[in-house]
Amino acid sequence: MAGADSDDSLYPIAVLIDELRNEDVQLRLNSIKKLSTIALALGVERTRTELLPFLTDTIYDEDEVLLALAEQLGNFTMLVGGSQADDAANNQSGKENHYLIVFFFCLIGNVLTHVSSLLRHFRTLCSDDTPMVRRAAASKLGEFAKVLELEYVKSDIISLFTALASDEQDSVRLLAVEAGVSIATLLPQEDLETLVMPTLRQAAEDKSWRVRYMVADKFSDLQKAVGPEITKNDLVPAFQNLLKDCEAEVRAAAANKVKEFCENLPEDSRETIIMTHILPCVKCPEVRLNIISNLDCVNEVIGIRQLSQSLLPAIVELAEDAKWRVRLAIIEYMPLLAGQLGVEFFDEKLNSLCMAWLVDHVYAIREAATCNLMKLVEKFGAEWAQNTIVPKVLGMANDPNYLHRMTTLFCINALSEVCGQDITTKHMLPVVFKMSNDQVANVRFNVAKSLQKIGPVLDSNCLQTEVKPVLEKLASDQDMDVKYFAQEAISVLSLA
Repeated sequence: MAGADSDDSLYPIAVLIDELRNEDVQLRLNSIKKLSTIALALGVERTRTELLPFLTDTIYDEDEVLLALAEQLGNFTMLVGGSQADDAANNQSGKENHYLIVFFFCLIGNVLTHVSSLLRHFRTLCSDDTPMVRRAAASKLGEFAKVLELEYVKSDIISLFTALASDEQDSVRLLAVEAGVSIATLLPQEDLETLVMPTLRQAAEDKSWRVRYMVADKFSDLQKAVGPEITKNDLVPAFQNLLKDCEAEVRAAAANKVKEFCENLPEDSRETIIMTHILPCVKCPEVRLNIISNLDCVNEVIGIRQLSQSLLPAIVELAEDAKWRVRLAIIEYMPLLAGQLGVEFFDEKLNSLCMAWLVDHVYAIREAATCNLMKLVEKFGAEWAQNTIVPKVLGMANDPNYLHRMTTLFCINALSEVCGQDITTKHMLPVVFKMSNDQVANVRFNVAKSLQKIGPVLDSNCLQTEVKPVLEKLASDQDMDVKYFAQEAISVLSLA
């Protein structure tokens, strides 16, 4: 190592060259891990002029070596001058002495004269026999394109994108979708339709749901990249198909983009597209629920009257869906619907649904429906509750099914606080007293729990003269649970 003795700064790259040429793969892997340290020792200029040219001219067959190299070079930008290299390029008015922040599929700075070499190596990686290498290349294609001149994007990158988007591995094709969106942002409007859209249309109809999912997930970005005309002509039909996709994961991904998609539509055709092309696709629960959850935003676009008529069939179907979790989801959106649609529309079209949920065969639905009533009263007021909700709730106290009678008590518990003392005392309390004689012990001990719950709403005179006698009677009930809850209510309400 005579050279190393005379000039220590030459030693790192000399050793690196020897190690990278060694047949021992592990030794080469270990040396690659030292790249950042060696580049730091060499400095920016020598890293550019000595280290990068050496790496650029060297290609390896082992994919594990390539991937290790990729990991090191991914954070190499500052070691070759970072943004300063780009600034120097701009200052030289296009002279061929600026550096590309790209190397293979990890994008490293290099001199513009190396572009052809880099593209050649990148092309080799894109067609590598190992899917893992092609995936790595596909994942960096969009970033690679961003640091190239437009002529290289059109002449070289587009062909690589098309090839990767047609790869036999769906894991490669889905990564190509993301690259395609990035590439679309770089191209002039007149080139988009011929160079990118055919491949992206193909991806939207790919046989693999994972690829279609990626298209749906990136749809808003794609919409912004291609502009209004291509959106109207190409993306609207594609979005319709994604909303109706046979795979639930794809539909859900598309549903999550409904709000952004509608907001980004051209103003002159936005309402028409939503009413004619988007809402008719609202057949799957995921899509319907997403639109309903963003109702205020959609309402701003097309107006509540048209929206309510278009969504009503969907709301009704969701409310009666066979899957109880779908029914639960629509219940949770009911206060939002009520606020947007107004009390008149709600009473006419949706009130009956809210009452039907109270007698659903799934307890979670009945519980959510009870909470929903309380939120509706908070929105529409106690007078509305007295005229519309309370009579129907109290009517359930005579239902043959004891579970429905218990739901009456649960509703009274929830409504008493928002309805206030007057309505609770005059209308709801007498029904609770009557139910204290129910033949089912579960109903009777829930009466005791209800009296404890609504006690703070009542005045002291009512508690002493009306509530206390009923609780004392229940405290002597033959059922142990009834006794326990009655005694607890007496203690909590200080009626002893």
